[in-house]
Amino acid sequence: MIRAFIVDDEPLARDSARLALAADPDVEVIGACSGAEAAAQIVALRPDLLILDVQMPVVDGFGVLAALGAHVPPAIVFVTAYDQYAVRAFEVHALDYVLKPYDDRRLLAAVNRAKAHVGARYIERFFVRGRDRVQIVDARDVDCLEAADDYVELHVGATVQLIRERLSDLEGRLDPARFFRIHRSAIVNLERVREIHPLVRGDALVVLDGGASFRCSRTRRADFERRLSDSPRREDHSPHAR
Repeated sequence: MIRAFIVDDEPLARDSARLALAADPDVEVIGACSGAEAAAQIVALRPDLLILDVQMPVVDGFGVLAALGAHVPPAIVFVTAYDQYAVRAFEVHALDYVLKPYDDRRLLAAVNRAKAHVGARYIERFFVRGRDRVQIVDARDVDCLEAADDYVELHVGATVQLIRERLSDLEGRLDPARFFRIHRSAIVNLERVREIHPLVRGDALVVLDGGASFRCSRTRRADFERRLSDSPRREDHSPHAR
């Protein structure tokens, strides 16, 4: 499943793209808006795929990307009635350039490219290096990742594994449909969240399935709770499932 966001100044065009994407069970449209509103919503929702028009009033497609900075989604598909922007679109690393009017098959072909790109981008397993062996840990089995100076602690059930990475470097390579950074020092697996306890000044304590708890900062709490409500809890097949 990849999470898509549609940016177009025409409501009918947004509806058309949404209906086309509804034919793909692996795509969830998490939002749609015009260019002027796009940056704030994209930063908050962190979609995998951006369906982006070029010519829009107030803020055009390239303006949206400039406003996003480091928060540009991993896959961008331009959808526009103008072919003169194609070269510039690929210069900003767009995966495809779809000309309006298009049929649904053309847009879905572009989305298939995006799915392959996004799927190849995220970490699926970690390699924990020991003195005489390398242990392989599936990303889906990790409950939480916690910063420890130049290392990251992988919490997997009752065990903690150490890898030489910085948490900030790992964040962009984790599947945002599964993981969320609740604090500058902790990223949790949304499927493992069991309880949220409000604390003073807007912070919260996040309790995971195994009983471990981590603080969620007040600046991230609203986005965290929204993401949690949008992420249905899946059946747990991990080795430490109850």
